[in-house]
Formats: sequence, C-alpha cells, structure tokens
Amino acid sequence: MQTILYTNDVASAIKKLVDELSPVSVHIITDENVERDVLPLLNLDYPRICVKAGDENKNLESLSQIWAGLIEQNATRHSLVINIGGGVVTDMGGFAAATFKRGIRFINVPTTLLSAVDAAVGGKTGINFEGFKNEIGAFAPADAVVISTILFQSLPREELLSGYAEMLKHGLLSSREAYTELLEFDIVNADMPSLLPLLEKSVKVKEHIVEIDPKEKGLRRALNLGHTAGHAFEGMALKRHSQMPHGYAVAYGMLVEMILSHLAEGYPSQELYRYADYLKAHSYGAPAISCDDYDALVEFMRHDKKNATRDAINFTLLAEPGTPLIDRTASTEEIKAALDIFRDLMGI
Repeated sequence: MQTILYTNDVASAIKKLVDELSPVSVHIITDENVERDVLPLLNLDYPRICVKAGDENKNLESLSQIWAGLIEQNATRHSLVINIGGGVVTDMGGFAAATFKRGIRFINVPTTLLSAVDAAVGGKTGINFEGFKNEIGAFAPADAVVISTILFQSLPREELLSGYAEMLKHGLLSSREAYTELLEFDIVNADMPSLLPLLEKSVKVKEHIVEIDPKEKGLRRALNLGHTAGHAFEGMALKRHSQMPHGYAVAYGMLVEMILSHLAEGYPSQELYRYADYLKAHSYGAPAISCDDYDALVEFMRHDKKNATRDAINFTLLAEPGTPLIDRTASTEEIKAALDIFRDLMGI
C-alpha cells in the first residue's frame, strides 16, 4: 500500500524515507521551474535530471532525456527516483521509473495542488502522444508521496484553481456535505496551512477508491468524473497550440457531465446552476468553443482510452452529489445538446 505523508518538514521526510528504503543511489527528477524555485528550499544533495516545464514537454523526447540521465548517473534496479514537481513531473518521472530496467522504486513530492490531489497519488503514470493526453503509460504506484502545502505558497491563482477543481471532484464523489464545504472554502485567499486538512480529506477519497480498485476495473472509474469531456477540451487546446490547465479542463468537463447527468439521470438542475455560478465567480473563464467545434470535441471523446469501443463514449455521471454512476454512455446528439447547455450556462 502506498505511503502518504502529510508534513511541512519536507526535507526531513524525504531523508527519512531514503534511509528506510536504503537505495544504492538516489536521483531527483524535476523541471526547470521547480529546480529554480523549490529545490533551494529543500537542500537535497542528490544528482538531478531536469526537464523542460509544461504539459507540451510531457512527451517521448523528455522521457528519453530522463532514461538517458539515469544511465549517465549509473542508476541500477536498486536505485530510487524522487520526482519533485507538478503533474507533468510525477506522471513522466513515475513512468520513467516504472520502465527503467523493468522498474525501480520512486517517491513523489508534488509541488502543485493539482499534482498533490491527483497525479502524484494513485499509481497512474504516463506521457502524452500524438496529441492525446496520457496516451502511453502504466499503473505504477510510488513507494511514498510526501504532501506539503508549504510548497504551494508561491503558486499563482491559476495553479490553485486548477488543483482545486480536482478537490471539488472528490467532494462530488464523496458527499453533498463534503462538496458544499469545498465550495465555501476560499482557496484563492486561504493561508496554506489551513488547506492541509481539506487536502488530506480529498486525497483520502481517492486513496480509498484506488485501494479497492487499483487497476480501474470498476469503482475507480468514478474518478474519471469530468475527464472524458475535460480531456476533449485539453485535446482541442493542444490542437490549437494553446495552453489549458488540466484542472480548468476538468472543471469544464464536470459541468458538461453534470448536464449529461441532468438529462439522463435526473441530476438536480439547481446543482448545475450552483456549480456554473461557482466557476464564473472564481474566474475559471471558459473554453473558446463554438458549435463548429462539436464534431472535433466528440471525436476526442470517442478516442478516449476509457471507452470500451469507439462506438460507445463512456462517462462517469452523477445521480446527485455523493452518488456517482460509472460506465454510462451518451450519444453524439446528447453530447452536442449538453455542449449547447454548457455554452449557455458559461455565457459563451
């Protein structure tokens, strides 16, 4: 079972884990921004492999750079990788560790709220390929994850909102009370230590689901809420050579899938308005889409790896907050109707 540590003494926690795991060597994987802004705070004296920052660099070229760096630093099957960074680093560093010499141990130290609540926990690793999100990857849980809100203190508003969308997702999967508590928390103006208890609750929702279903055979599919539509928004952005934070895409995707839930499962309409109002009040913006983009968005959804076949587009829907419904499908016409309502609710 994956060890998750919640602490604001990050360096000590890492050094203790290294002592316990007793690797023959330790190798840090990070990106340019984290190397500049975060690593000086941790004072860790291990060799580093530094990749370019940004989701556009979560690719085969960067992955090859990591593998080559591990070879150059004489890593063995008994070495340890420490991924220090956001979701790009933990996803790609985890996949590099899982495949180098058929698998070496690794630790994740998320430096963004999004990676702490999502990418760093649960064992999914991978890279983007041919314009599709996380197209190549493996299930490979980290030996440990060290989570500290202290590392989020310098995050810009956009990064906080991006990560908070995944926390809202966990709230929606958990209960109406948990979801409401998150809607009422001021993530933008909060002091980071006060976020830690909420973050721990959120991670435990995912941790519980993953423990029951580590390979996504059933219940874990609930964690895909917002992601079928969200990945389509991300795919559209990548196609246009523009940036869309993953959490923003998930935030939009959850609204689309709430609408599908309303149309197919009777999800309360007041919840649609409550959530749409939250997105607008917190300046999540909206994707630049028109009805001319619907066919492309549906095609991205059709290609999504969660689908059993290309004919059936699979979604996680909701009966109400706290009651997820997995393995639901929607037709092209139903998706386009939901996108129409989405644009209306978001004022696009």
